Amino acid sequence: MSKKYEQFKVSGKSIKLADFKTDETFGLSKDDAKEDLKDFQDSLFELQERLYAEDRKSLLIVFQAMDAAGKDSAIEHVMSGVNPQGCQVFSFKQPNDEDYDHDFLWRHYDALPERGRIGIHNRSHYEYVLVCKVHPEYILKERLPGIRKESDITEEFWSDRYKSIRQFEEHLTRNGTTIIKFFLHLSKEEQRDRFLDRLNEEDKHWKFSAGDLDERALWDQYQQVYEECINETSTDSAPWYIIPADKKWFSRLAIGRIIVETLQEMEPDFPTVSKKQEDRLDVYRDQLLDEKKETK
Repeated sequence: MSKKYEQFKVSGKSIKLADFKTDETFGLSKDDAKEDLKDFQDSLFELQERLYAEDRKSLLIVFQAMDAAGKDSAIEHVMSGVNPQGCQVFSFKQPNDEDYDHDFLWRHYDALPERGRIGIHNRSHYEYVLVCKVHPEYILKERLPGIRKESDITEEFWSDRYKSIRQFEEHLTRNGTTIIKFFLHLSKEEQRDRFLDRLNEEDKHWKFSAGDLDERALWDQYQQVYEECINETSTDSAPWYIIPADKKWFSRLAIGRIIVETLQEMEPDFPTVSKKQEDRLDVYRDQLLDEKKETK
């Protein structure tokens, strides 16, 4: 990974979110990013083709962020050049009754990418240690043994839940899934301005909910639980990347570059053909050429 983007990576070290800039751009301009965007989309397309053809490994990309950080648009712009056959996007909403009848990882396991594919989880299993930690009343809906009231949810409970996530991701990596996780790090001021845009621009009204302001009031709590979560679950095999998100064009560029470099490190390649298969291909080629001659 290039040193430039390596600084966003959290792996096996304790971090403070306050130490990470939300407006970093490396001195690039929006025009610079447009040119670079086309370049990495070409690379991404080729690497995805190789991953799909090889059919031995998969890539899981997790997106988490505060509201209005730009997850949807980042996915749209970064992945716009890939073949839909080789990419799956899941946007997780609130759990339903069937989800609550299973453990908290169940619906996410069911949405994992098949071999040869890129899977994108827009929000993810991390909601159960983020939103649920800010709103512990949601845990009660899981009907877990020994937890009947909020006071039953101890620090040991959260420690076990982080452990479950680490073990889940370790299992996936052992079985051929590479995992990268993006936290889009937005400033509170920029979130305010984006909420105002949603209120001021008619075609963005649908994006705004009164609940957004309720969650914004809990900003400091969310920053704390994100920090705890990243520190507890960023590992060498499944690292978190803290992406500056105040400039959408830059976050898309950084995310795209990290995805491409991750795929390059996975070294996907087209399957090799045996000598016997090569010989048969020559026979098939001659057969088709003869057919072509006969039709002239």
